[in-house]
Amino acid sequence: MTRFTRQELEAARDRLVPDVAAAGLRVLFCGINPGLMTAATGHHFARPGNRFWPVLHLSGFTPRLMKPAEQGELLSYGLGITNVVARASARADELSAEEYREGGRLLAERITLLRPRWLAVLGVTAYRAAFDDRKAQVGPQERTFGETRVWVLPNPSGLNAHWTAASMAEEFARLRVAADS
Repeated sequence: MTRFTRQELEAARDRLVPDVAAAGLRVLFCGINPGLMTAATGHHFARPGNRFWPVLHLSGFTPRLMKPAEQGELLSYGLGITNVVARASARADELSAEEYREGGRLLAERITLLRPRWLAVLGVTAYRAAFDDRKAQVGPQERTFGETRVWVLPNPSGLNAHWTAASMAEEFARLRVAADS
């Protein structure tokens, strides 16, 4: 893993991280926003403590543990990655309520164009803020975007101590079964 200085990471705040997306995916995973390591590398979920890549594999979405630099291979599995908010930050709590709402509006537009079978939002708090749904829980949601169904998954950040990698993998696997049926 490349090491970055504090100055390099701070400079990365202004970089946009492109989506890994295509029309008609099985699942489009949606993070909250890029972290500074993601912005610096251009690879989603790049911070070493983030459990997205291990959980994706443990849940059966990928046949092997992938590295963030291999994110483009997700498309061959019918998977993609986007974010609610494009702006990079050190922590998600640096985002404003308005950024979440505007991010939710823009995400809905992207979903309408890309038409994935499932949108998987990684973090119940982010989903609640982006779509003004204070009662949302982890799992499938009532909301749809056209034909796209929505599933809220736990946030794979290493800071989310409420969920272990194993319990997250179980929830991800529930979505995988639904996406494959």
